[in-house]
Amino acid sequence: MSKKIKIATIGGGSSYTPELVEGFIKRYEEFPLSELWLVDIEEGKEKLEIVGNLAKRMIAKAGLPIDVYLTLDRREALKDADFVTTQFRVGLLNARAKDERIPLKYGVLGQETNGPGGLFKGLRTIPVILDICKEMEELCPNAWLINFANPAGMITEAVLRYSNIEKVVGLCNVPIGMEMGIAKLLDVDHSRVRIDFAGLNHMVYGLDVYVDGVSVKEQVMEKLTDPENSSFVKNIEGQGWEPEFLRALNALPCPYHNYYYKSKDMVDKALKSAETEGTRAEVVQKLENELFELYKNPDLVIKPPQLEERGGAYYSDAAVRLITSIYNDKRDIQPVNTMNRGAIASIPNDSAVEVSCIITKDGPKPITVGDLPVPVRGLVQSIKSFERVAAEAAVTGNYNTAVLALTINPLTPSDTIAKQIVDEMLDAHREYLPQFFKETVETK
Repeated sequence: MSKKIKIATIGGGSSYTPELVEGFIKRYEEFPLSELWLVDIEEGKEKLEIVGNLAKRMIAKAGLPIDVYLTLDRREALKDADFVTTQFRVGLLNARAKDERIPLKYGVLGQETNGPGGLFKGLRTIPVILDICKEMEELCPNAWLINFANPAGMITEAVLRYSNIEKVVGLCNVPIGMEMGIAKLLDVDHSRVRIDFAGLNHMVYGLDVYVDGVSVKEQVMEKLTDPENSSFVKNIEGQGWEPEFLRALNALPCPYHNYYYKSKDMVDKALKSAETEGTRAEVVQKLENELFELYKNPDLVIKPPQLEERGGAYYSDAAVRLITSIYNDKRDIQPVNTMNRGAIASIPNDSAVEVSCIITKDGPKPITVGDLPVPVRGLVQSIKSFERVAAEAAVTGNYNTAVLALTINPLTPSDTIAKQIVDEMLDAHREYLPQFFKETVETK
């Protein structure tokens, strides 16, 4: 009898979980999952039960022998797991709303994974991920950690640098979204498209793009100058690139590059949105409420199409494709966050990068790209410095390091503004940042 396969999903009450379940159902023949453990915290109990029941209905409709367990006991979920997937949000969407609103008061972009929002999401998330890593060492030392929690690059960096877990892969739906978007632009099947990705999470570039192994980069670059074609994710509306800029850049930017190459436009847009429909977090809160109302319906036995509006489209394709390829030693090519190991010459070998890799039973093997092109190299290195310093701040709880991290981020205009934002956001997120308030606690 073949060994049972157990997956533990931390943040199992997430609205994304039906995506994941759909992926396991679609790929069951390649990856015969036995047990899916969905784990969450007390505050997420109601959502966990709603999503968990939908997951059970989806699996029952598919007629598959997958047992779904719902628990608030993380250790129970982790015990003897083969894969651990993480998709949680410390502080829930209320914390994200603060990440987005507070920086805007200072004329700085408020966004989930970039600038101050990315810093503070990392500061809240990294200590929790490192706790999970310690439990994995004890309870499932041979498991793979597949992290989807943002900021995925910074979290992968922290795990590689501050834990003993080596079997870690960071995952994002942006590269697969770009592949799907380009397949649609060219009116070809996604399986025929391949992009040479290199850079960092939410700072990744397509260095070349192929259909059936033949480069179609120039054709794609031309199409990307149309605003209608310039973004591939639901949560970032494309602004359209100046044709001259794009031709000279000679690389495919990802949607998140809008925040760096169109900073003022994006800040102005965020300010306007915050006054009218609300920040992205506030929009998502409404969307999530609607989704969970749908999920409650006992007659719903599939992933509802409305989930794609959430911004996580193709998550299941990316996550389950990766897990299946590791399990089957497929040696196919996928873009993931992993240790650089010399793949990108412009980045330290022991740092996390997002790059096209050959996926084996021993994990991702990065495909060497050499030096990044000069026009993109400096920005990528700047963000890598930010990620490194931010991860250090998260682990040490050092206030000065947090201020430094935000100051060196290209989206922050000055050290003075960085300090003001850090002060206000530390206060706003105090409950989730105990590492920064150790002395106060000890004094009391």
